[in-house]
Amino acid sequence: MIFHYKGKFSGNPDDLPESWHEEGYVPFKEPETPQKLALVANGISIIIYVATIALYVWKAGGLWDPTTRNLNFSLAGLIASFLTLVPHELLHAICFKEDVYMYTNLKQGMMFVYGPERMSKGRFIFMSLLPNLVFGAIPLAIFLIFAQPGNISPFIKFLGTLGTWALPMGAGDYLNVYNALTQVPKMGRVYMYKFNSFWYMPK
Repeated sequence: MIFHYKGKFSGNPDDLPESWHEEGYVPFKEPETPQKLALVANGISIIIYVATIALYVWKAGGLWDPTTRNLNFSLAGLIASFLTLVPHELLHAICFKEDVYMYTNLKQGMMFVYGPERMSKGRFIFMSLLPNLVFGAIPLAIFLIFAQPGNISPFIKFLGTLGTWALPMGAGDYLNVYNALTQVPKMGRVYMYKFNSFWYMPK
């Protein structure tokens, strides 16, 4: 991986590093613009939030902690879930073997990595899921396995809260995984071109 931090993103796809199309390329069937993608991703995120919060509350034994009379979540875990935004993108980045570029636009809540590298379907799926496993699914799974209602250790509560709030943040990644699983053939290779993803069959 050769990492490049590019700073604030202008919003113009032409400012992204130059890429090119492969012969016989096929575009992902996905929202054409970042605005449409954000709308779909936000809808997916809300659904996942409802599910993860419901799981957490069920396992924690209620929404309120009867001993403190506060919400039955870890404040540190909640804060940590938002602090994972940068590490989330870095975990995406380490899955690239070539040049990868990181952009931010905090006013629009935007942070992403981009690389024109061609990768296998499997690596593309792994790249999309890795940060969501590390910060979301695994901490939440540990909480669901070890939490005992009424007697949850602060560390287990921290992990549960982290996973509950971090897992839905990867909604756009889950959309990429779904598209790869349903549209890309087994031996297909995937690449990014401006704001969209494409696949092709190598010769």
